[in-house]
Amino acid sequence: MLKKTVLNSAHRAMNARMVDFGGWDMPVNYGSQIEEHNAVRNNCGMFDVSHMCPVDVVGPDCRTFLSRLVANDVAKLKVSGKALYAAMLNEAGGVIDDLIIYYLTDTCFRIVVNAGTAEKDLAWMQTKVAEWKLDVTITQRRDGANNLGIIAVQGPNARTKVWEVLPQAKAAIADLKPFFAAEVDQYFIASTGYTGEDGYEIMLPAGEAEALWNKLNAAGVAPCGLGARDTLRLEAGMNLYGQDMDETVSPLDAGLAWTVSLNTDRDFVGKAALVANGQQKQFLGLVLLDKGVLRGHQKVMTKQGDGEITSGSFSPTLQQSIALARLPLGVQIGDEVEVDIRGKALKAKVTKPVFARNGKAVQ
Repeated sequence: MLKKTVLNSAHRAMNARMVDFGGWDMPVNYGSQIEEHNAVRNNCGMFDVSHMCPVDVVGPDCRTFLSRLVANDVAKLKVSGKALYAAMLNEAGGVIDDLIIYYLTDTCFRIVVNAGTAEKDLAWMQTKVAEWKLDVTITQRRDGANNLGIIAVQGPNARTKVWEVLPQAKAAIADLKPFFAAEVDQYFIASTGYTGEDGYEIMLPAGEAEALWNKLNAAGVAPCGLGARDTLRLEAGMNLYGQDMDETVSPLDAGLAWTVSLNTDRDFVGKAALVANGQQKQFLGLVLLDKGVLRGHQKVMTKQGDGEITSGSFSPTLQQSIALARLPLGVQIGDEVEVDIRGKALKAKVTKPVFARNGKAVQ
């Protein structure tokens, strides 16, 4: 039996094409995936991300707990509402999950973890609380009486549309800088996203999610599925857990060194392994020069040795096939490499791992 989000009936009412996404019944598109992608790049679209799992971390030892739990440094969180992107590592330095941490007060944080890793993440967190003997309570908000729905509204016109539909929230959210959140009544509205565009991610009581979804749609916000979400995040150079990283991959090899804070005395799970092993690979972009489509797990052949594509697809914005790849150290941006596609060595150019943001191609 597939799990269903609080918006499942809304998707079906809109004739979405539904698929099994990691055990969840989710919309892959509502017609044209390309049109949905372009709506977000050029106007405004919305996604059901209620399968993601909000987790409230409460108690006097919150900062101590999170400081030891993740590779980024929660000491950076000093203003209420500020968010931090971080990786939670195992002792070997592999990525258990990538997550967003929101600071509310010194005794209250909210974390959003990936859908498919939620149970594993919660078990790991609870184990560490007990091991470190800390006064922290961890509560997931995806199931039960306090279930939250999450709607991501993304695109250059996203803010205007949300203000139109939620006028009572405009004063609190109009001037939100990137990676901040504000609480408005029962709404938790964050200026975060997974598309490379402006917008909000709105958490709200599950029972109110469908009404908000329909109001946004009536205001001209296009419903978008997982297909467009994947090509948008790929163009924006954003990692997908399970493809671009997992428990066997160091954040240093997944293009996430910027989220790892090694320059203080703070200890955290996995730090010793990162220091001992250092960076083994680099995370770069590829643009295919020949005809074909780049896909995950294709071999990349370089003068420095072989690498591997982690995520690849056709880019609607660039009108070319693009990919994220883990490549040997020494490969340079601008180098020409070859990709093994069905036994043929096709040419590709190495680029920065960001292809499009803010409605424009950057390659």
